[in-house]
Amino acid sequence: MSSPGSHRSVLAVITATETLEGAGFRVRRPFPTRPLDHLDPFLLLDEMGPMDLAPGEAKGAPDHPHRGFETVTYLLSGEFVHRDSHGGGGVIRPGEVQWMTAGAGVVHSEMPSASFQAAGGRMHGFQLWVNLPGAEKLSPPRYQGLDGATLPTARTADGLAEVKVIAGEALGVRAATATHTPILYLHARLRPGGALSVPVAAGWNAFAYVFEGRARVGREARLAPSGTMVILKDDGAEVSLAADGDASAQVLVLAGRPIGEPVARYGPFVMTTEEELRVAFDDYRAGRMGRIAAGVSRDRA
Repeated sequence: MSSPGSHRSVLAVITATETLEGAGFRVRRPFPTRPLDHLDPFLLLDEMGPMDLAPGEAKGAPDHPHRGFETVTYLLSGEFVHRDSHGGGGVIRPGEVQWMTAGAGVVHSEMPSASFQAAGGRMHGFQLWVNLPGAEKLSPPRYQGLDGATLPTARTADGLAEVKVIAGEALGVRAATATHTPILYLHARLRPGGALSVPVAAGWNAFAYVFEGRARVGREARLAPSGTMVILKDDGAEVSLAADGDASAQVLVLAGRPIGEPVARYGPFVMTTEEELRVAFDDYRAGRMGRIAAGVSRDRA
């Protein structure tokens, strides 16, 4: 068992704001917002939904470009089809992850599958943006589709806490996800009475985002309700979570090694200088990031 003194303490607490993204789907966004622009190396976290949608109501993100970072889409429910200008793509289903390295530039879309659009249902998931170092911002685009079998799950000895490892390692299991920037990305489920501590490297920025129920976070056991991001100080070796009383909770835990470079961002592009942003827009307008090929999608009914 770890001692409370090894747990990181709370630096700040941020409440997510609600906004619309893509073609008009609702998201809860802890950052970037007025209180927090980014937490190096993380640029954005959006919680999509949860939304209960009637047939024909589902919306997505039609064709749009990215350059200079990675987008990570993780679905809890619903179904999206990803297509991009470099031939990457597939159907993202509950429990699956799409990890796209935009690198030098890609045009992609994430739209509800035809079957989900026809039937309706609950849509719930997350999109995370992870920055790339300046030396890798023009790296070749890459797409990773990670199914449930690819993402390991571990439980505490008492069975009251469970962790899905999307990137990095926890409770003795490691994800096979290939990342440019070293990060930890966990989805923790805490039953009543459940508690969990996960090691985090010294010097890494870390936070927990509670998206269901209530959790106690950090050395102080700070109470965090759903829609709350808790940023941890770099003053301990572990991030600790616990369910609050008789309530269950679900929490994302993220940590990453800071890149420590300037961030120049505008819309879908994240570079290190304003001049690099102008070049990105010029390249996109000139078609140098490609276009999504017309044809049959990889959607399955």
